[in-house]
Amino acid sequence: MKAHILSFRRGSNTQYQNQVILEVEGVSDRGRASQLIGRKVVWVHPKSGKRFGGKIVGVLGCKGRVVARFGRTLPGQAIGSEATVL
Repeated sequence: MKAHILSFRRGSNTQYQNQVILEVEGVSDRGRASQLIGRKVVWVHPKSGKRFGGKIVGVLGCKGRVVARFGRTLPGQAIGSEATVL
């Protein structure tokens, strides 16, 4: 499945650069999004080809968006790009 990286997960004073908010294609409600918890996510850097691996850890809101946690921090180029949900 393809997913779009919308933003880093953030609070009022903190930004978590190893956690991102994903919008998965074909998922538009909380129930379907909760079935994705535990699945792996891969993002590939467009220039260097480095692979960043992560895992979906939770649901955010009622529109089917999910939170994915990666092993290391993602660069800013990840925002607005595509990731793959395995």
